[in-house]
Amino acid sequence: MNNSLKKDQYRCIFFDLDHTLWDYETNSRETLHELFSTHKLKEKGVTDFESFFQTFKRVNTALWELYDHGKIGSEVIREERFKQILQVFSAYEKKLSDELSTEYLFECPKKGSLMPHTHEILRYLAGQYKLSIITNGFEEIQNMKLTSGNLHQYFDHVITSQKAGHKKPAPQIFEYSLLQNKVAAHEAVMIGDNLLTDIAGARKSSIAHVFYNPDKNPHNEQVTLEIESLQQLCSYL
Repeated sequence: MNNSLKKDQYRCIFFDLDHTLWDYETNSRETLHELFSTHKLKEKGVTDFESFFQTFKRVNTALWELYDHGKIGSEVIREERFKQILQVFSAYEKKLSDELSTEYLFECPKKGSLMPHTHEILRYLAGQYKLSIITNGFEEIQNMKLTSGNLHQYFDHVITSQKAGHKKPAPQIFEYSLLQNKVAAHEAVMIGDNLLTDIAGARKSSIAHVFYNPDKNPHNEQVTLEIESLQQLCSYL
């Protein structure tokens, strides 16, 4: 499944943000727990927090998969996410759904939990390579996440799908990122957790890629390298 990285030829490393550096799962859970309490959702028909959280994960994952495949826009995620969740518990009210959507969108990025070894590996790499973020996340909240995690210091560029005019896995966002860093495709490596947006996108752009798979999810994709811990990058880069 793994090929190999050619360490000496790279000048630039691209990182995905959510689930790769910024711990979306932990930060999301913490935010949702706060919303569950402050909005007294149990009194409004949401049975318990764990059911609320698991429903969020299911609905959110499905919506983001549609977005990644180009079937919906980002505004649909904002409008539909909490509507669909509340409907599961027969607790939907438009005002409540809108409030949850807005508060989640702007409170979650303020959380600062990171994936294990994030600062350690970024300190190691920043001394040797140009580093950039490439993310499909919403433009207005990516800087909040980087600030909350104290990550700005490592990156030359933060490239969002809105800024590039295309979203991963489209080759145009990778081409845009290469131009921003003044490097060729063979001089870059993409590191991310998503086989469609990060890995397939990089492969189509002839960019070496590292699949970050901490949960050891099975797959049949051909990847340049697969790792379970960011710390493993020290052995390859």
